[in-house]
Amino acid sequence: MEVTTMHRPSETGTENVYTNDEAFKAALKYFKGDELAARVWVNKYALKDSDGNLYELTPDDMHWRLAREVARIEERYPNPLKVEEVYELFRNFTYIVPQGGPMSGIGNNFQVASLSNCFVIGNDGNSDSYGGIMKIDQEQVQLMKRRGGVGHDLSHIRPKGSPVKNSALTSTGIVPFMERYSNSTREVAQDGRRGA
Repeated sequence: MEVTTMHRPSETGTENVYTNDEAFKAALKYFKGDELAARVWVNKYALKDSDGNLYELTPDDMHWRLAREVARIEERYPNPLKVEEVYELFRNFTYIVPQGGPMSGIGNNFQVASLSNCFVIGNDGNSDSYGGIMKIDQEQVQLMKRRGGVGHDLSHIRPKGSPVKNSALTSTGIVPFMERYSNSTREVAQDGRRGA
């Protein structure tokens, strides 16, 4: 994809607020008429605050935001890359294409977002208790509200009919807890995206 640099935004990148329509038209031009790519970029990855105000017009603006943040970290180490060098790695999605979470979260001071897309969670040790199961559910919700996808290893839950030391005397098995986690994914909206 050969795209020219439109402009270099300011250091904060937040001096302009764009309408959704302005960003869509600019992104549509950037993506050479690909409406799906333009719409997805505007809706998911363009810098926005919690009120929905858009601060980036095109992916080029996003690439400068990513480059500034990576260069800021680079300065802590010997022979750091300059912001322009980092930008050239991101530019036009040529050499480095971050995942979705990093594209929306790196350098975003408006929202708390995960910089990873996917997590597999569970507790160390014995999690086959209501307390352990609820702790995992709470961790899942916290990760999902920050755009993280969550997977579970549920092998620690006793099979249905196994003896337990409560009034039920036997375990309900894994299915009710799978339903619990599934319900939590439906409850946490991620900018219109549901958990899986």
